[in-house]
Amino acid sequence: MNDIVAGLARDLATALAFLTRLPSGEAPDRVGPLVRVVWAFPVVGAALGVGAAAVLGMALWFGLPALAAAMLAVGAMVLATGALHEDGLADMADGLGLTDRARALEVMREGPVGAWGVLALIFSVGLRVAALADLATLDPLLAGAALVAACAASRALLAPAMALVPPARADGLGATAGAPGSTAAWRTVGIGAGLAALFLIGHIGLGVVVVLALAAAVAALVLRQAERCFGGQTGDVLGAAQQAAETAALLATAAIAAGGIA
Repeated sequence: MNDIVAGLARDLATALAFLTRLPSGEAPDRVGPLVRVVWAFPVVGAALGVGAAAVLGMALWFGLPALAAAMLAVGAMVLATGALHEDGLADMADGLGLTDRARALEVMREGPVGAWGVLALIFSVGLRVAALADLATLDPLLAGAALVAACAASRALLAPAMALVPPARADGLGATAGAPGSTAAWRTVGIGAGLAALFLIGHIGLGVVVVLALAAAVAALVLRQAERCFGGQTGDVLGAAQQAAETAALLATAAIAAGGIA
């Protein structure tokens, strides 16, 4: 039993070291193959969501407007992750602006952020802040729950992305991280969906199914586009898929809470 607990704790520390800049006891350059620890991705995501929700709640308690509080909450997540996924989104957007596959992969790996990347970040951050501000205005507890659910579910989707979409190149994160087996991938999805339901179902009921379905669909669209344009996934593509899924989850929750969809 002690060995099992120690193994789970080690997996969590590895996932935390990879997905965040928070202290974990693991050096980022020795996190090792990620396929073993994908189950922990949604757990780390949920923890990030809890931290961001705490920032949101404190900001609202101090009397800040909902928009300012939402910006601080999203900013806290960016700081905690070192903008890991935002960087991937920007790089993929820049790659999509090129027609030559080899050149696109080169720009994604080494090029500075261009116009497409800047615009992608503006839309991603702006939509997340807007959705979160609306949720905070309607119900601060729902806003916090939505953050946790979106962060957990979007990171859980990284596992099937790694399992189902081949790497676009022989080196880089998309290849070195490995591909989890189907059992591990869908177990991870189950953990993410379970965490999302745990936090959201009391607020929006079965609307959580819509939230999860839209998040998965948007992530799938990102991955399909990457496979068509780049020949597969890279670390940047995985980051972009996570950002798209998180944004979709927050927007869907805001729409359901406002009575727009159910």
